[in-house]
Amino acid sequence: MKKILIIGSGAVGALYGIRLHNLLGPQNVSFLVNQGRKERYQRDGILINGERAPFRFVTPKETEEQDLVIVATKNHHLDEVIGMMGSAIGPKTAILSLLNGIESEEELAKVFGKEHILYAFAVGLNSTHVGNTITYTAEGRIVFGERDNRPSARVEAIADLFRRAGIAAVVPQDIMVELYNKFMLNTAYNTISALLGATYSQLDSEPVWRLAQAVCKEVQAVANKEGVVLDDALIEQNHKIVTSLGEGKTSMAQDMEAGRLTENQWFCGTVIKLGKKHDIPTPVCQTLNDLVEARELR
Repeated sequence: MKKILIIGSGAVGALYGIRLHNLLGPQNVSFLVNQGRKERYQRDGILINGERAPFRFVTPKETEEQDLVIVATKNHHLDEVIGMMGSAIGPKTAILSLLNGIESEEELAKVFGKEHILYAFAVGLNSTHVGNTITYTAEGRIVFGERDNRPSARVEAIADLFRRAGIAAVVPQDIMVELYNKFMLNTAYNTISALLGATYSQLDSEPVWRLAQAVCKEVQAVANKEGVVLDDALIEQNHKIVTSLGEGKTSMAQDMEAGRLTENQWFCGTVIKLGKKHDIPTPVCQTLNDLVEARELR
């Protein structure tokens, strides 16, 4: 794993990008962008905790076959990303998607083949992203693995790469349980925090806890029909984790405050879609979904 391409230079991509850049250098680590973004980033730069990141930016015409492609954009950019990354994919290229939700891997597999896809997400990262400035207070970790949880050579190679780069990473016993649990956490707490404009610590209240439990029960129900069992203990565990993160805000809360399009479609929207697929009522997620859509129309 020597040639690394990162797509997305926001909070997630920039953090892990700087770690990989420092290990392998700009000749081996690059960021895929369109021509307009390349010109803007080369002019204005990306500031990480006050320092300009020395990233190398390439367009689709300038990239080549990679060992590892890390996708770290927002979900609503995925179609554009898929259209840009074809020249980077060779027979042995691994694709690691860090997008929120549970749908990006399947979308990538439709185009590039499931044999290229690893399942992954980032968790515990606490940052503020304003313009071209990113400030971190917690770096979190990457959780990843094969869809069938086998200890493949590429998983071992990527785990070694992350270790050498100083990126905290975990290969769990069951990646799908972990992926759906992160989805359950995001659907509850990203959505509620965005609607309330609340910090992590402000989510530690009885009304939020009751509402979060109701959301999680709907996620549990649809996940079970998809073959993923989420234990009740995970719901309380997630609440404790989220409310202990301090005065930062979720990415969705930051997006809403900044007037950016949120990832609501891939949180409550996905639960609603799966509920219709399996004939399971999802009234709480439907209500929260409608409230977010109404806020986005303002």
